[in-house]
Amino acid sequence: EEELLEAGLITKREEHVYDRFRNRVIFPIIDLRGNVIGFGGRIMGDAKDQNGFKIPKYLNSAETPVFHKGRSLFSLNLAKKVQAPQIILAEGYMDVISVYQAGVHNVVATLGTALTEDQAKLLMKYCNEILLCYDSDEAGQKATIRAIEIINSVNGKARVIRLRGAKDPDEYIKANGAEAFRHAVAQSVPSTEYRISLARTHFNLDAPEGKIGFVQEAAEVLCSLGD
Repeated sequence: EEELLEAGLITKREEHVYDRFRNRVIFPIIDLRGNVIGFGGRIMGDAKDQNGFKIPKYLNSAETPVFHKGRSLFSLNLAKKVQAPQIILAEGYMDVISVYQAGVHNVVATLGTALTEDQAKLLMKYCNEILLCYDSDEAGQKATIRAIEIINSVNGKARVIRLRGAKDPDEYIKANGAEAFRHAVAQSVPSTEYRISLARTHFNLDAPEGKIGFVQEAAEVLCSLGD
């Protein structure tokens, strides 16, 4: 019981202990040597408690001497076996599982947090280039830009997979199939091209002010390459 408490798998109130992961689908987090070092859990059904308060959709086990969220990656133990020049970085467990089931095995995900420098350095030990495949919504776009900055800061290379008409890889594969996803991977674009194309969407290029704003933002992107 003490070990379960220390690992953050249970909580204790007065004399009773409770499973922190009750009513969740459990994803084991496995290190590079094949050891289970932590767990992620996705809530089943509505993400609210019995009193109507919102609870986290995903929950990770607590940090321990063997588990550090910012230094671990979901499914890297499998992706490294592919020995591919590129590794796909997704946002969630289900995205990784869907991509893997589609026959693309060089895929990993962060553990519910933004990409860290430690994770980027770890990835670059097993590939020459990281292919970012985050959600296509505004939050996903911001996360993609931040991930590009992190990868660049450790002298890594990044490209971006653009999934048209779907929010994430899981949704895209269900709608379009595995072959379409593999084609999207092959059509990934350099990170600089992605950042400039994203900047274009922020302005009305039919108006002079919009053209000026776009040129200024694109110039900032290009100038950052020399940082």
